[in-house]
Formats: sequence, C-alpha cells, structure tokens
Amino acid sequence: MSKDTTTWFTSWFDTPFYHILYKDRDHNEAHNFMDALSDYLNLPEGGTILDLACGKGRHALYLNTLGYDVTGVDLSDNSIAYAKQFENHRLRFEVHDMCKPYPKQFDAVFNLFTSFGYFDKEIDNLNTIKAIKTELNDSGFGVIDFMNSEFVIDNLVPEDIKTVDGIDFNLKRYVEDGYIVKDITFTADGNDYNFQERVRAFTLQDFELLFEQADVHLLDVFGDYKLRKFNSKTSERLVLIFK
Repeated sequence: MSKDTTTWFTSWFDTPFYHILYKDRDHNEAHNFMDALSDYLNLPEGGTILDLACGKGRHALYLNTLGYDVTGVDLSDNSIAYAKQFENHRLRFEVHDMCKPYPKQFDAVFNLFTSFGYFDKEIDNLNTIKAIKTELNDSGFGVIDFMNSEFVIDNLVPEDIKTVDGIDFNLKRYVEDGYIVKDITFTADGNDYNFQERVRAFTLQDFELLFEQADVHLLDVFGDYKLRKFNSKTSERLVLIFK
C-alpha cells in the first residue's frame, strides 16, 4: 500500500519517520549555538524566549537549562505532545501557527534550523516576520537561523540513500521554481511512503526586502553557529539578528 502525503510540512513533520531520518542532528552544536547566541544578545537573566517552530523542543529544553523562561510553539501536534512531557513552570509548549502573532511579548524570538520559507502562500513569509515583530518587547531581538541557499545550491548532492533504524531513505535534491526540493521515498512496515520538503531559496537580499516590508531592522548577519562573519559563497548558515 502506498501512502503519498506530499503537502509536506503539515504531514511530514507529524510523522515518526521525520524524526528517525534526522535523529543524528548534532546536539552539542545546537547547545554551543544557543550559548553563543544568548551571550551575544546579552539577554536578561531569567529572560523570556519564544522558540518558533520548536519541533520536539531540543533548543527550547536547552535554553530552559540556561535559566530562561521559554515558550515553544509548533504546528505539529505530535511534536508538541512529545515536548509537553518536559514542561515546568518556566518551560511550556503549545500548538501554534507562527504566521500569526502569539499573544505575548518576549525578550527574544528564535526561529531556528531553517524553519522558515516552506509556506504554501508566499505572503505567509512576510506575515511570520510581522508576527515576530509584534512578539518582541521594546528591547527584544528576533533571530532567524536559515540555510545559506547559495552555498546549499552550489553543493547540492542530487541523490543518495541514508539508512537509519533499518529504513533506507532515498533522497533526491533539486532546485525548482525558486525552491530547494528534497524528495524522500522509503518503505517501512510494508508500506511505501513518499514525502517532499520544499524550502524557498531565500538569499540575504530576499530577507532584507522582507524586513523592509515588515518594518524591522536588520542588526547583524552571521555565517555559522560560532557567529563568524557571513560569506555568501562559503558560509553554511545565514543567521539574521533583527528588531
């Protein structure tokens, strides 16, 4: 039986297979990034952070151990259900659409690990940045951690197979209509699955235009998780600090 579920971010993120495929993400790298970012922003002790598109909460959990009051939100019911087991009086999770303003203001709003640019409607990219603006208090900072699209496209691996937990994930990558696309096919439990990831190949210039339209101000740009200078040809990440 074949299950074709290509409306990707409302279905793929809500499957256990998404988390299986990406289970080897580097937690030490993520923790070091959060250390560097919170130090750079000089967030107040016990400050409040909104983690937009938090997934199962790996960044939110670590930020909470650093002493911050963290709210994690995500569109995936399954991810939020999983994350809720870790809640405490300074850590909470809920289902929320990041295109819409969250009804509270924060010292920082983080959108991490390329959790942007996959909307079906182009306007929702701008709506998300406008929402972040309303979610920031007077001294708050917004952070978008995106891929460096130019570097990704230049180094794209067209096709490979990644085997995790006995599942052979067949991955095909290509650029189509301004999106970086990954087709994911595999067989598990006797079923054939077909998913697709589509992320808009935003450049720094694209973000600058969105920020101008949303009336937010770009303060700094970094090219990796150690907050080194951004280079469009060689940097793996595009980390944007704004308010």
